[in-house]
Amino acid sequence: MPYSVDEFAFDLRGSQAPSDVWVTSGWTTVHAPPGSVCGVGGWFAPPYAAPDARLAVELEVDGHRITDGAAPGVAGTGLLHAGGTWWPGRIVRDGTYHRRHRGELISLQVRSTLTPLYGHAGFVLEVEIANRAGRDVTVTLHPHVAPGGPRRVPLGEWGWVPPVPGPAAVRTGQGAWQAGDVTVELSHEGLRQDLPAGGTAVFALAVRAGAGTSSGRPRELAAESAGRSEVRLARALARVPRLSSDIPGLEAYWRGSLVSGLVCLWDNPGFITSPFVATSGLDGGALCAYAWDTGGYAPHLLTLMLGDAATAVLESIMKVDLTRHYAIAPNGTGLGVPYAYSGWSLVTLATAVAAHLGLSPSLVTQLHDLVEGLDARFTPAGALRDYGDQYNLLEMRSTGWEHVVASPNAERAWCLDRLAELSEVSGARLPAGDLRARARDIRQAIARELWDEEAGWFRCRYPDGHTEVVRHVQAFDAMRSGACTPEMAGAMLGRLRDGSFLAPYGVSAVAADDRVHYELGDTDWSGGGAYTGEGPQLALTLWEQGEPGLAWEVMRRLLWMGRHFPYFPQDHYCDRPAAPPAGRRINIVAGLAGAEAILTGAAGVRFRLDGSLVVSPAALPGGHVELTGLGYRGRTIDISTTSGTVTVDGRPRKAGEVIG
Repeated sequence: MPYSVDEFAFDLRGSQAPSDVWVTSGWTTVHAPPGSVCGVGGWFAPPYAAPDARLAVELEVDGHRITDGAAPGVAGTGLLHAGGTWWPGRIVRDGTYHRRHRGELISLQVRSTLTPLYGHAGFVLEVEIANRAGRDVTVTLHPHVAPGGPRRVPLGEWGWVPPVPGPAAVRTGQGAWQAGDVTVELSHEGLRQDLPAGGTAVFALAVRAGAGTSSGRPRELAAESAGRSEVRLARALARVPRLSSDIPGLEAYWRGSLVSGLVCLWDNPGFITSPFVATSGLDGGALCAYAWDTGGYAPHLLTLMLGDAATAVLESIMKVDLTRHYAIAPNGTGLGVPYAYSGWSLVTLATAVAAHLGLSPSLVTQLHDLVEGLDARFTPAGALRDYGDQYNLLEMRSTGWEHVVASPNAERAWCLDRLAELSEVSGARLPAGDLRARARDIRQAIARELWDEEAGWFRCRYPDGHTEVVRHVQAFDAMRSGACTPEMAGAMLGRLRDGSFLAPYGVSAVAADDRVHYELGDTDWSGGGAYTGEGPQLALTLWEQGEPGLAWEVMRRLLWMGRHFPYFPQDHYCDRPAAPPAGRRINIVAGLAGAEAILTGAAGVRFRLDGSLVVSPAALPGGHVELTGLGYRGRTIDISTTSGTVTVDGRPRKAGEVIG
């Protein structure tokens, strides 16, 4: 049975989301300020941006004003925030007011529903008020709109940093403001109601922006957008399996991982693809598609979600000059600098698209030419490449993982092998033998030139001969790409222990016992935590390497995230269950890597380039896992890691059997 929206409900009382909580319709994304029951913050609906917009709601009961967002402590005597629930497509917040005034009790239960609009730039706020006092009252809503500096931002300018406000909007009438060619409008369905004892009243407000006013009553707009959320979720999850497990936290983690992908999908028909896969985007930042995380971390889950649109997403990124850019804006404009991992990321996505949908010979040839062009962008160092400094690599703040490094040189070899396979499967006429020979030479050079047997780790080599050993999680990607002998792998795996790479709540990008490079200021890549895709990708690597015990040691340390994040942030700490505060991107498409690791690692699903499938489930410590309803090339696959059984369209198949 497919997932419903309600199954992704998240209790906001447990949220550790940095920068508080946002919600998206796939057209508009909007902020729910902390501590507020009815307040609304900034919002984005490309090309429209309203980063400093605010909506505050004040209640009036029989002439007594009640403010929202009461301050903590005894001084906070307004409407008191009492929790809420986040769903894909809406946020519900609860509040309470229970005080006596002039001998009369005012007791209200307040519930607001914030719905970002689909097909319109803006949002609807519905406020439901229940009168708990034993007398009739009259309730009036006083909305206070501060539109800030809304502006139209060309689609080619939506990059890493959220758009800044434009000139302040000017009031042009009752509930209307103008900023350049952008009109902001507040509409409602009445602001005053008589409320009998025990009765309930519902108010609805809409704030919209555009070149002119829009039609539609607020409640109708909210219902339409909620319906679109149901449709979008059903479409994206139609081929994604349902997970059930008695392992504490695993089901919540799986759902949180899926949501991390869902909130990165945008449907605006003005974008280069629809859906468009943003790297982040909820707070208006990184509303662009990186080759790096679009393709690199969860290619199979993303392809399952996108369906036939996955090919267009792959082609859209291939159109940009990756020798100059790392990402595309929503209209396909290239952004940023050349990035060392872009070629690998595209080949990774292409292998998934080939397995699920097939690739044409011409697209495989185009991919080969693109990868070769990007490869030529970096300076040769024998069979290896010099990838320069942090500008093109991991952005560590210390000197270390730079220039001639094991990763991404190992990924180069992996790409060449995959291109050879893609050529053979698709009928493209690539020089497969030469590609495989070059891949072999690269792997041999990595082992010969970069492996330090005494240190049991790779060295990074600078042009002047200086070398460094950086115990970085990226080295395990070199293992995954086939650059390690069993002896090398054994030495590296010995570092997967507490006090080195492992910590109670995840992995550290730099091992804690690397005293030269480990630091706590850059959780992303330098220590004290890691980029959100790295932990599950390490677990997947370990399952692929035949190390299920170590794989589970990594994966189980990540399960807390499903309980504390409605969607996964860009990076998180590994020594405590939290993420860095504001200043980082608050969501990341690489959060899908968790589901990818469970599906293709723990459940042993191997999607093959020729369209066949091999499933080799293995039992997990401490409980069972069942995946039902995996859709692949018109078939439906169900998997149990407890019994090791696999069924295809209801018929049992042997584990490890090639399913054609």
